[in-house]
Amino acid sequence: MNKKILLVITFACLNTANFAQQIKIDITNTVSTKAALFSLNGERFSFVDSIFTSAPGKFNYSDKNLIHGFYRLSFDVQKSITLLHDGEEVEITANAENISESIHIVTSVSNKFYFKFLNLSKSYKTKTELLQLILARYPKDDDYYKITQEKFVQLQKEYSEFVENSIKSNPNSFIARYIQSARLPIVVFNLPLDKQRVFLKTHALDNLNFNDAQLIYSDAFTNKTIEYLTYYRNPQLPMDLLEKEFIFAVDTILNKAKVNQIVYQHIVEYLIDGFKKFGFDKVIDYIVENYVIKDDLCLDAKTESSIQRRIDQSKKLSVGVVVPNIKLQSADGKEIDLSKIKSDKVLILFYASWCPHCQTLLPQIFGLYNSQKVRKTEVLAISIDTSKADWLNFIKTYNLNWLNVSDLMGWEGKAATDYFIYATPTMFLIDSEKK
Repeated sequence: MNKKILLVITFACLNTANFAQQIKIDITNTVSTKAALFSLNGERFSFVDSIFTSAPGKFNYSDKNLIHGFYRLSFDVQKSITLLHDGEEVEITANAENISESIHIVTSVSNKFYFKFLNLSKSYKTKTELLQLILARYPKDDDYYKITQEKFVQLQKEYSEFVENSIKSNPNSFIARYIQSARLPIVVFNLPLDKQRVFLKTHALDNLNFNDAQLIYSDAFTNKTIEYLTYYRNPQLPMDLLEKEFIFAVDTILNKAKVNQIVYQHIVEYLIDGFKKFGFDKVIDYIVENYVIKDDLCLDAKTESSIQRRIDQSKKLSVGVVVPNIKLQSADGKEIDLSKIKSDKVLILFYASWCPHCQTLLPQIFGLYNSQKVRKTEVLAISIDTSKADWLNFIKTYNLNWLNVSDLMGWEGKAATDYFIYATPTMFLIDSEKK
């Protein structure tokens, strides 16, 4: 009886192992015997496992729990290979000295399609952009103009045929769905450049399947998002107008993405991360107010603390809410208690001596504060400095004789934490009931 049970268990284990498809990567010109496998989620890479080998450059891996999607095998220093896992055997060879030029797919139809699509898209984009410049400036009555037109049409035809044939070969496969969504838009080449941009703003997202949640394990959504934003980018515009343009683009993208909650959240996180890197705070605030808070999105734990504070501040300190009490030491050592300030209104002002905007804004606010004939609005100025000397020097320099307080604990002080302060200056105007 025990032998039968053992036999059944053994057979079951072997049968399960059949679903763990092998990933084999053979790298020449490397002495590395260790690699790391990461899964791709947009532009984020999550560690999956370490791979060890006794033979340098020969990395084998299998795990039946691997989700279908893109992965990156990293080895040596800043060297890597991106590959697609969709349940079939994968075998790839490459030379560590020149990976992009030497990569060869031995086994895996999906990866063959992927790398061909990648190279073709890159080539198509480069060539058509150059040809567009020629067509926009070259005399139309010249023979070379006609030759350029014909070349452009040929490139479009070749690209479209490859995409369509790749999709038709196995329409439900991960790679077919990826190519369908990641394909570059085909523009009518004889349109003026300004009308081409209008066309792209209207149609560039047509092929992107926002309802395919599995594609978050690729760069399809993030690449298409950044591609779409470039149609609204204009370096000649001042920051305010550029942010308005990006907000319009954000509305278009996110309203399409709402068809699938997973995809929607995936793109929101990507947009917040991206706009934060480039300092577009108004766009971030707009996304937070109109999408994250309005639709009660729960962002990834990796979202930076400053963004999370921004979200929490908007959610928990909205109009009409009684604010947390504040008890802090003043510049002359006395305790100031917000709940005991008797005034029609109190402006709670968080700032820092090193903040350029604070150096401009606070003297202006102090001018308004001093201009009150009857003081109905008090100012509680809370410094998030960590240096007492810097704090006191700032007060003295601008002669700010309102209520100055600080715990000299920076962003981690109790008041800064209670009010979810993520930037300076930040102000809250409250009434006599501390709302």
